[in-house]
Amino acid sequence: MIRVAIVVLMAQQSAMSQESKKEEKPIEKNYSIENCVNHFEQDKTVKNKVGYQYWFIDKDFIDGNTLKMSVVGPHLATHPPHRHVEEEFFFILEGTATFYLEGKTVTAGAYTSFYCPSNMEHGISNAGDTELKYLVMKKYEKK
Repeated sequence: MIRVAIVVLMAQQSAMSQESKKEEKPIEKNYSIENCVNHFEQDKTVKNKVGYQYWFIDKDFIDGNTLKMSVVGPHLATHPPHRHVEEEFFFILEGTATFYLEGKTVTAGAYTSFYCPSNMEHGISNAGDTELKYLVMKKYEKK
C-alpha cells in the first residue's frame, strides 16, 4: 500500500514538474531587418528637465538589454549620484562629462567609456558649455 502511494505521489510530482516546465517556456520573438534597425527620430525623444533621451533599444526588445542616448544641457545632470543592482556602461558621443564613482570623479570628452559595476554609487554630469550626448547600456533584471 505504501509502495503504491509513493508511486502515485512520484507520478503526480512528475506531472506537476512537466506542467511548470511548459509555463516557463520563453516567449519567442520574431526579429527582422525592420525591427532590428533603429534610426534616431527627434520626434520620438523623451523630454526631461535637463534635455532628452532616446531609446534605441528598450528593455522589452532583447531580454532586458537596453541602449539609450541621453542629451544633457550645459552644467546639468539627469539626476544626483545613485545606486542600483544593474551594472551600466556609458559612452560619450559629444561634449565633456564628469563621471562620479564611489566618491571620486573623472572628466573626459568624446569617445570615452565609463563603467559602473552593480550597486556602486555613480553619476554623470555635463562639465561643458555645450550639450553632452552619451549612450547608456544596461541590462534590467527580470521581474
